[in-house]
Amino acid sequence: MPELPEVETIARFLREGGRNSLPILGKTLIGGRILWPRTLETPAPAKFAARLKNQQIISINRRAKFIVIQLTVDTLLIHLRMSGDLRCEPALDTDGQAIPLQPHDRMVLEFTDHTRLAFNDPRKFGRVWLLADPQKTLGQLGPEPLDPVLTAKEFHHRLTSRRRQLKPLLLDQTFLAGLGNIYTDEALHVAKLHPLTLSDSLSPAQSETLLSAIRTVLEEGIRRNGASIDWVYRGGDFQNAFRVYQRTGLPCPACGTPIERITVGQRGTHFCPVCQPAPS
Repeated sequence: MPELPEVETIARFLREGGRNSLPILGKTLIGGRILWPRTLETPAPAKFAARLKNQQIISINRRAKFIVIQLTVDTLLIHLRMSGDLRCEPALDTDGQAIPLQPHDRMVLEFTDHTRLAFNDPRKFGRVWLLADPQKTLGQLGPEPLDPVLTAKEFHHRLTSRRRQLKPLLLDQTFLAGLGNIYTDEALHVAKLHPLTLSDSLSPAQSETLLSAIRTVLEEGIRRNGASIDWVYRGGDFQNAFRVYQRTGLPCPACGTPIERITVGQRGTHFCPVCQPAPS
Protein backbone atom coordinates (compact mmCIF):
# COMPACT_ATOMS: atom_id res chain seq x y z
CA MET A 1 0.00 0.00 0.00
CA PRO A 2 1.35 3.47 -0.81
CA GLU A 3 2.23 5.26 2.44
CA LEU A 4 2.91 8.92 3.20
CA PRO A 5 6.09 9.29 1.06
CA GLU A 6 4.57 7.49 -1.93
CA VAL A 7 1.34 9.51 -1.75
CA GLU A 8 3.33 12.73 -1.32
CA THR A 9 5.35 11.80 -4.41
CA ILE A 10 2.24 11.10 -6.49
CA ALA A 11 0.69 14.41 -5.41
CA ARG A 12 3.87 16.23 -6.41
CA PHE A 13 3.92 14.57 -9.82
CA LEU A 14 0.28 15.53 -10.36
CA ARG A 15 1.21 19.14 -9.58
CA GLU A 16 4.45 19.29 -11.52
CA GLY A 17 4.45 16.35 -13.94
CA GLY A 18 6.75 13.34 -13.86
CA ARG A 19 6.72 9.56 -13.49
CA ASN A 20 5.05 9.29 -16.92
CA SER A 21 2.28 11.71 -15.90
CA LEU A 22 1.34 15.17 -17.14
CA PRO A 23 0.63 17.87 -14.53
CA ILE A 24 -3.06 18.53 -13.87
CA LEU A 25 -2.81 21.77 -11.88
CA GLY A 26 -4.97 24.47 -13.47
CA LYS A 27 -6.83 22.13 -15.83
CA THR A 28 -10.59 22.50 -16.27
CA LEU A 29 -12.87 19.48 -16.07
CA ILE A 30 -15.59 18.55 -18.51
CA GLY A 31 -16.74 15.57 -16.46
CA GLY A 32 -15.83 12.22 -15.01
CA ARG A 33 -16.70 8.56 -15.43
CA ILE A 34 -16.81 5.82 -12.82
CA LEU A 35 -15.87 2.46 -14.34
CA TRP A 36 -16.15 0.40 -11.14
CA PRO A 37 -19.17 1.45 -9.03
CA ARG A 38 -17.62 0.80 -5.60
CA THR A 39 -14.72 3.12 -6.37
CA LEU A 40 -16.97 6.11 -5.71
CA GLU A 41 -18.04 6.60 -2.09
CA THR A 42 -20.06 9.77 -2.70
CA PRO A 43 -22.00 11.23 -4.48
CA ALA A 44 -23.97 9.09 -6.97
CA PRO A 45 -22.17 8.65 -10.32
CA ALA A 46 -24.53 10.92 -12.28
CA LYS A 47 -24.23 13.70 -9.71
CA PHE A 48 -20.45 13.15 -9.63
CA ALA A 49 -20.12 13.85 -13.36
CA ALA A 50 -22.47 16.84 -13.24
CA ARG A 51 -20.73 18.50 -10.28
CA LEU A 52 -17.28 18.11 -11.83
CA LYS A 53 -18.22 19.94 -15.03
CA ASN A 54 -16.40 23.28 -15.47
CA GLN A 55 -14.58 23.04 -12.15
CA GLN A 56 -10.88 23.89 -12.24
CA ILE A 57 -8.10 22.16 -10.33
CA ILE A 58 -6.86 24.77 -7.87
CA SER A 59 -4.40 22.78 -5.74
CA ILE A 60 -3.15 19.24 -5.12
CA ASN A 61 -1.96 18.20 -1.68
CA ARG A 62 -1.80 15.23 0.66
CA ARG A 63 -3.48 14.53 4.01
CA ALA A 64 -2.41 11.28 5.64
CA LYS A 65 -2.67 8.76 2.77
CA PHE A 66 -5.29 10.78 0.91
CA ILE A 67 -4.60 12.80 -2.22
CA VAL A 68 -6.55 16.04 -1.79
CA ILE A 69 -7.50 17.80 -5.05
CA GLN A 70 -9.09 21.18 -4.41
CA LEU A 71 -11.50 22.20 -7.15
CA THR A 72 -13.21 25.53 -7.74
CA VAL A 73 -16.16 24.49 -5.57
CA ASP A 74 -15.67 20.94 -4.28
CA THR A 75 -12.81 18.81 -2.98
CA LEU A 76 -11.88 15.49 -4.57
CA LEU A 77 -10.35 12.95 -2.18
CA ILE A 78 -8.59 9.84 -3.49
CA HIS A 79 -7.35 7.01 -1.28
CA LEU A 80 -5.13 4.59 -3.20
CA ARG A 81 -5.49 1.75 -0.67
CA MET A 82 -3.69 -1.47 -1.66
CA SER A 83 -3.02 -1.02 -5.36
CA GLY A 84 -4.21 2.37 -6.60
CA ASP A 85 -2.22 4.70 -8.83
CA LEU A 86 -2.95 7.84 -10.86
CA ARG A 87 -1.72 9.04 -14.23
CA CYS A 88 -2.54 12.03 -16.42
CA GLU A 89 -2.20 11.38 -20.13
CA PRO A 90 -3.49 12.47 -23.56
CA ALA A 91 -6.99 11.19 -24.30
CA LEU A 92 -6.50 11.39 -28.09
CA ASP A 93 -3.76 10.21 -30.42
CA THR A 94 -2.16 12.34 -33.14
CA ASP A 95 -5.04 11.48 -35.51
CA GLY A 96 -7.63 12.65 -33.01
CA GLN A 97 -8.74 9.13 -32.16
CA ALA A 98 -9.55 8.13 -28.58
CA ILE A 99 -6.71 6.27 -26.86
CA PRO A 100 -7.98 3.12 -25.11
CA LEU A 101 -7.89 3.07 -21.33
CA GLN A 102 -5.72 0.57 -19.50
CA PRO A 103 -6.99 -2.59 -17.83
CA HIS A 104 -8.04 -1.90 -14.22
CA ASP A 105 -8.83 1.80 -14.77
CA ARG A 106 -11.67 2.49 -12.31
CA MET A 107 -12.27 6.24 -12.71
CA VAL A 108 -11.50 8.76 -15.43
CA LEU A 109 -11.60 12.56 -15.17
CA GLU A 110 -11.71 14.35 -18.51
CA PHE A 111 -10.26 17.81 -19.16
CA THR A 112 -11.00 20.49 -21.74
CA ASP A 113 -7.50 20.16 -23.26
CA HIS A 114 -8.17 16.53 -24.34
CA THR A 115 -6.17 15.00 -21.51
CA ARG A 116 -7.50 12.77 -18.74
CA LEU A 117 -6.68 11.62 -15.23
CA ALA A 118 -7.10 7.87 -14.79
CA PHE A 119 -7.32 6.06 -11.45
CA ASN A 120 -5.94 2.55 -11.96
CA ASP A 121 -6.64 0.04 -9.19
CA PRO A 122 -6.22 -3.70 -9.90
CA ARG A 123 -7.46 -4.85 -6.48
CA LYS A 124 -10.46 -2.49 -6.45
CA PHE A 125 -9.94 -1.29 -2.86
CA GLY A 126 -9.26 2.37 -3.73
CA ARG A 127 -11.95 4.95 -3.04
CA VAL A 128 -12.95 8.42 -4.29
CA TRP A 129 -15.04 11.13 -2.61
CA LEU A 130 -16.34 14.39 -4.09
CA LEU A 131 -17.23 16.60 -1.14
CA ALA A 132 -18.26 20.14 -0.37
CA ASP A 133 -16.64 19.69 3.05
CA PRO A 134 -13.64 17.32 3.08
CA GLN A 135 -13.52 17.38 6.87
CA LYS A 136 -16.43 14.95 6.85
CA THR A 137 -13.87 12.34 5.80
CA LEU A 138 -10.58 13.84 7.01
CA GLY A 139 -11.74 15.18 10.34
CA GLN A 140 -10.98 12.05 12.38
CA LEU A 141 -7.36 11.80 11.29
CA GLY A 142 -4.52 12.34 13.72
CA PRO A 143 -1.77 14.94 13.33
CA GLU A 144 0.69 14.89 10.46
CA PRO A 145 4.06 13.51 11.65
CA LEU A 146 6.01 16.14 9.69
CA ASP A 147 3.95 19.07 10.95
CA PRO A 148 6.14 21.22 13.26
CA VAL A 149 3.02 21.91 15.33
CA LEU A 150 3.44 18.35 16.64
CA THR A 151 6.07 18.91 19.33
CA ALA A 152 8.00 16.24 21.20
CA LYS A 153 6.08 17.17 24.35
CA GLU A 154 2.70 16.77 22.62
CA PHE A 155 3.80 13.49 21.03
CA HIS A 156 4.88 12.14 24.44
CA HIS A 157 1.51 13.11 25.88
CA ARG A 158 -0.32 11.35 23.05
CA LEU A 159 1.77 8.21 23.53
CA THR A 160 1.51 7.98 27.30
CA SER A 161 -2.21 8.82 27.43
CA ARG A 162 -2.76 5.45 25.74
CA ARG A 163 -1.63 1.96 26.71
CA ARG A 164 -1.04 0.25 23.40
CA GLN A 165 1.77 -1.59 21.67
CA LEU A 166 3.80 0.83 19.58
CA LYS A 167 3.45 -0.90 16.21
CA PRO A 168 -0.38 -0.96 16.02
CA LEU A 169 -0.63 2.48 17.65
CA LEU A 170 1.62 4.09 15.04
CA LEU A 171 -0.45 2.45 12.30
CA ASP A 172 -3.64 3.91 13.76
CA GLN A 173 -4.50 6.84 11.46
CA THR A 174 -6.50 8.55 14.21
CA PHE A 175 -3.33 8.65 16.33
CA LEU A 176 -0.81 9.70 13.67
CA ALA A 177 -1.67 10.22 10.02
CA GLY A 178 0.22 8.64 7.14
CA LEU A 179 2.38 5.87 8.58
CA GLY A 180 2.13 2.34 7.25
CA ASN A 181 3.97 -0.93 7.71
CA ILE A 182 7.21 0.05 5.98
CA TYR A 183 7.95 3.35 7.66
CA THR A 184 6.76 2.21 11.08
CA ASP A 185 9.21 -0.71 11.09
CA GLU A 186 12.00 1.54 9.85
CA ALA A 187 11.32 4.27 12.41
CA LEU A 188 11.13 1.85 15.34
CA HIS A 189 14.52 0.45 14.36
CA VAL A 190 16.08 3.91 14.14
CA ALA A 191 14.58 4.73 17.55
CA LYS A 192 15.79 1.38 18.99
CA LEU A 193 12.30 0.52 20.25
CA HIS A 194 10.71 -2.91 20.08
CA PRO A 195 7.36 -2.94 18.22
CA LEU A 196 5.61 -4.53 21.24
CA THR A 197 6.74 -1.81 23.67
CA LEU A 198 3.77 -0.25 25.46
CA SER A 199 3.28 3.39 24.57
CA ASP A 200 2.73 4.54 28.16
CA SER A 201 6.11 3.15 29.21
CA LEU A 202 8.13 5.60 27.10
CA SER A 203 10.13 8.34 28.76
CA PRO A 204 10.05 11.88 27.33
CA ALA A 205 13.48 11.27 25.82
CA GLN A 206 12.34 8.04 24.14
CA SER A 207 9.25 9.76 22.75
CA GLU A 208 11.36 12.57 21.33
CA THR A 209 13.74 10.03 19.77
CA LEU A 210 10.81 8.16 18.22
CA LEU A 211 9.31 11.32 16.72
CA SER A 212 12.71 12.26 15.30
CA ALA A 213 13.11 8.75 13.85
CA ILE A 214 9.67 8.88 12.22
CA ARG A 215 10.51 12.21 10.61
CA THR A 216 13.92 10.99 9.49
CA VAL A 217 12.60 7.94 7.64
CA LEU A 218 9.64 9.81 6.14
CA GLU A 219 11.84 12.65 4.87
CA GLU A 220 14.29 10.17 3.38
CA GLY A 221 11.40 8.27 1.81
CA ILE A 222 10.08 11.46 0.22
CA ARG A 223 13.56 12.42 -0.98
CA ARG A 224 13.81 9.02 -2.69
CA ASN A 225 10.27 9.25 -4.17
CA GLY A 226 9.06 6.48 -1.89
CA ALA A 227 9.70 2.75 -1.99
CA SER A 228 9.06 0.46 -4.97
CA ILE A 229 8.65 -3.05 -3.60
CA ASP A 230 5.96 -4.60 -5.78
CA TRP A 231 4.18 -4.25 -9.10
CA VAL A 232 1.88 -1.45 -7.93
CA TYR A 233 4.01 1.60 -7.12
CA ARG A 234 7.08 2.30 -9.25
CA GLY A 235 9.62 5.08 -9.44
CA GLY A 236 11.03 5.24 -5.91
CA ASP A 237 14.23 3.76 -4.50
CA PHE A 238 13.79 3.94 -0.71
CA GLN A 239 13.70 0.13 -0.78
CA ASN A 240 17.47 0.31 -1.31
CA ALA A 241 17.83 1.99 2.08
CA PHE A 242 15.67 -0.37 4.16
CA ARG A 243 17.19 -1.18 7.54
CA VAL A 244 14.77 -3.93 8.61
CA TYR A 245 11.65 -4.05 6.45
CA GLN A 246 11.50 -7.29 4.43
CA ARG A 247 15.09 -8.10 5.48
CA THR A 248 14.31 -11.18 7.58
CA GLY A 249 17.52 -13.14 8.26
CA LEU A 250 19.79 -10.43 6.85
CA PRO A 251 22.24 -8.62 9.13
CA CYS A 252 21.12 -5.56 11.05
CA PRO A 253 22.97 -2.54 9.58
CA ALA A 254 23.81 -1.37 13.10
CA CYS A 255 24.98 -4.53 14.88
CA GLY A 256 24.98 -7.41 12.37
CA THR A 257 22.37 -9.51 14.18
CA PRO A 258 19.92 -11.26 11.81
CA ILE A 259 16.67 -9.34 11.42
CA GLU A 260 13.62 -11.15 12.77
CA ARG A 261 9.99 -11.11 11.66
CA ILE A 262 6.93 -11.45 13.87
CA THR A 263 3.23 -10.75 13.38
CA VAL A 264 1.80 -7.82 15.30
CA GLY A 265 -1.85 -6.97 14.83
CA GLN A 266 -1.96 -9.22 11.75
CA ARG A 267 0.86 -7.24 10.17
CA GLY A 268 4.29 -8.62 9.34
CA THR A 269 6.78 -6.76 11.54
CA HIS A 270 10.56 -6.62 11.18
CA PHE A 271 13.05 -5.71 13.89
CA CYS A 272 16.52 -6.36 15.30
CA PRO A 273 16.37 -8.35 18.57
CA VAL A 274 19.58 -6.72 19.84
CA CYS A 275 19.05 -3.09 18.87
CA GLN A 276 15.36 -3.31 19.76
CA PRO A 277 15.22 -5.48 22.89
CA ALA A 278 11.85 -6.93 23.84
CA PRO A 279 10.04 -5.16 26.69
CA SER A 280 10.20 -6.95 30.02
